[in-house]
Amino acid sequence: MEQLKPVLILGGSGQAGSGAAALLRQWHPGLPLTIAGRDLDRAQRVADGLGTATAVTIDLRRGDLGLPAGHGHRYSAVVAALWDDRLNGLHYAQDHGLPYLSISSGLVEIAPEVVAGARRASASSILVASHFCAGVVVLATLGLAREFRRVDTVRIGAVLDELDTGGPAGAADLERWSTATTAATVRRDGVFTWVNDPDVRTGVRSADGVVLPGRSIAILDVPSLALATGAPNVRFDLAVGESAARRRGDRASIEIRIDLEGTGATGAPLRTSRYLVHPAGQRPLTALGIALGVERQLGLRGEAAQPGVRTPDTLLDPVHVAGRLAEIGATFVDAPPT
Repeated sequence: MEQLKPVLILGGSGQAGSGAAALLRQWHPGLPLTIAGRDLDRAQRVADGLGTATAVTIDLRRGDLGLPAGHGHRYSAVVAALWDDRLNGLHYAQDHGLPYLSISSGLVEIAPEVVAGARRASASSILVASHFCAGVVVLATLGLAREFRRVDTVRIGAVLDELDTGGPAGAADLERWSTATTAATVRRDGVFTWVNDPDVRTGVRSADGVVLPGRSIAILDVPSLALATGAPNVRFDLAVGESAARRRGDRASIEIRIDLEGTGATGAPLRTSRYLVHPAGQRPLTALGIALGVERQLGLRGEAAQPGVRTPDTLLDPVHVAGRLAEIGATFVDAPPT
């Protein structure tokens, strides 16, 4: 493999960024990493723990990110593991022809990011991964959907433990998205539509059978799953509360119920219900989504991504993702009959 330049991880000392950096270090020991944050001491501690890594401070209010002139050509990719609110991280990547990955824009905020990518379509590979757990849930669902000849309905029900909202940046994302809209995006009978109260309110069944109050949300997983599977009915429900593991006295876990309905290989009706579970919560899944995206964009597995705007489901292989999920300790569990 040709010696690569460092991957610049904006917010690399946060939970998602540092977790992704650790996975990249494990998979590709020779890949240099630059941990970027506002607190240099904290970033340096993460870098020191990784090895073959450096630390820098950044200022997202500046077009040059506060980095020295000419440093853009020293990097191989830019990862925004935090909200790139002024799109300066994206513009920096485009100015230097670098792949870019973001996870915090959300469905209601991606328009500027997508338009910026379209206006300079040949400049960079842009991976819009503002899905739940950076697209891992979408890829896991697509892996399960391989059992089907036709998928008619996809319903995701995620239980996010209230002690596992992802640190200050993750909590800020959730608050910002909930402020932007209380409506949800669903696909119903083939039509993408917005729904409001009371239709958004629903119960989300945890892995131990406890039903938590939740609601359907506006999230990129809905259009990604609908367009990838062709399913005319898709919705994503979220409940924030106590996870099944914490009720047992263990640490906060994450439980994502995936319900699929359609027809199987023989044409007979088929329905499956499984939980994707990780005992350490959402952080390992989100970190995995970021690391997989970086790996694919740089061509560390498969060909390097070409310039253009993409989502995880258009770039990553569900079978490979399933293997990586198992490696990090995630499991699929059959849902008990209801």
